[in-house]
Amino acid sequence: MSDKELVSLDLIKEAHQRIRSVVVRTPLYHAGALSEELEGKALLKLESLQRTGSFKIRGAYNFVAQIPEEMRSCGVITYSSGNHAQAVALAAQLHGIRAVVVMPVNAPQIKRDGAARLGAEVILEGTTSTERRIRAESIAAQENLTIVPPYDALGIIAGQGTTGLEVAEESEDFEVLLAPIGGGGFCSGCAAAIRRLRPSVKIVGVEPVGGASMKAALDAGEPVTLPQVDSIADGLLPVRAGDRTFAHVREFVDQVVLVEEDEIREAAKFLFVHERLVVEFSGAATVAALRSGRVKSAGRTVVAVVSGGNVDPGVIANL
Repeated sequence: MSDKELVSLDLIKEAHQRIRSVVVRTPLYHAGALSEELEGKALLKLESLQRTGSFKIRGAYNFVAQIPEEMRSCGVITYSSGNHAQAVALAAQLHGIRAVVVMPVNAPQIKRDGAARLGAEVILEGTTSTERRIRAESIAAQENLTIVPPYDALGIIAGQGTTGLEVAEESEDFEVLLAPIGGGGFCSGCAAAIRRLRPSVKIVGVEPVGGASMKAALDAGEPVTLPQVDSIADGLLPVRAGDRTFAHVREFVDQVVLVEEDEIREAAKFLFVHERLVVEFSGAATVAALRSGRVKSAGRTVVAVVSGGNVDPGVIANL
């Protein structure tokens, strides 16, 4: 993939201007208890406090806003485990158009309810990203809806990259940035911004062991389809990394690390008990990578993106 097909810093800055009246500029929080445990300085970019409870509104709104009016007026559709579905629902609501979202049958109830509350028509299909993508493509063709991809599009990547832009504006001395990887749109956008603005920063992507599609792609030299995925981090489970996101990660990301289920669960518990933060398991993956020691932090300033906070209350109670 050529440089022209990678998201530029200018595209990210344009996206930031386009979405700034809609998204929350989330805080870069100094996590005292986590810093003490890691013997370093830990800053958390709290996208869990974003509208709809995750970073996804950044890319979704940026993409929907750029659809030509004659196409956009017919409505949009997406396929998602939940957070992107809610973001597309909100973007559609703000534009006054129809939204259809195809979610897995095992999607957390809080995410289903969130999309419906924002006016989306919720359709449940299968358990994998491939199954819901095929269903969404069929409905889009039948009903003349525009598909809003969950991660593998320049408009989505540029929108997610505004998170990295904000981090670079808010901190000058961080040495490491950790971003979660599902399909890779968020990590791609953040890395594209940080690499241009803070070239010396080490950029690390984080995946669950049970859904390591990007690591598999890097090992193979191209995106591959995993036979199955399974993790408590339901937002990080595409069976295949995107073509564009793979190119961005290969170009901009220094390392991809994997975290175990227990490490993710313990990270979410730590953030709730010691930092008073409500974080979904997908959002806790970066902190899991730090607490497990897979990313060294002693004596360093690290930024971990907490990507989402859409967690069922019962899960918090069980923790």
